[in-house]
Amino acid sequence: MPAVRGEDPMAGLGLTYFKRFRMEIDLPGRDFAAPLPAGYRFVGWNEALVDAFAETKFDCFRNEMDTNVFPCLGELAGCRRLMHDIVRKPGFLPQATWLLAHAPPGRRRFSYCGTVQGVRDQVGMGAIQNLGIAPDYRGGGLGTMLLFRALEGFREAGIKRVHLEVTAQNDGAIRLYRRLGFVTVKTVFKAAENAFV
Repeated sequence: MPAVRGEDPMAGLGLTYFKRFRMEIDLPGRDFAAPLPAGYRFVGWNEALVDAFAETKFDCFRNEMDTNVFPCLGELAGCRRLMHDIVRKPGFLPQATWLLAHAPPGRRRFSYCGTVQGVRDQVGMGAIQNLGIAPDYRGGGLGTMLLFRALEGFREAGIKRVHLEVTAQNDGAIRLYRRLGFVTVKTVFKAAENAFV
């Protein structure tokens, strides 16, 4: 993945800087209706599901480029820590935090195939955390449906504007967000420690 390399003069550690875009969307006046296909359902936040959220997050991100930026996404233990950190934030929004579940035809047991979390940031905007669909379920619009459900949750919480960050090389996600009405408002650089220094 292309990145900008630099040195941290304070720590003396080799760092790689990843270019990311902050994208935002205004919620008023938008329609987020997107019915799920048969066999799928949304599962709302429940504290008893924290491990299911972490495991689904791991399934969605473990082999993706974002593990270079956020190494915790590449480890199940890291995803567990991250989920616990998210739900302890003062602005955690259960109504914008969802799992996507799937049961094949004829089966009653669901497996989780997507996840998203939402928080209200310090200035009152919504912040999407870790929208992900497991690899075997991509390409059918499920990411859009899961994002729409989260955006409805933000709206239910009285939030009018939502933001997210996406790695600049993640062309598919950027296209999706733009198609849905997100606009890029800022470019940021995230430093990640080189594992091979």
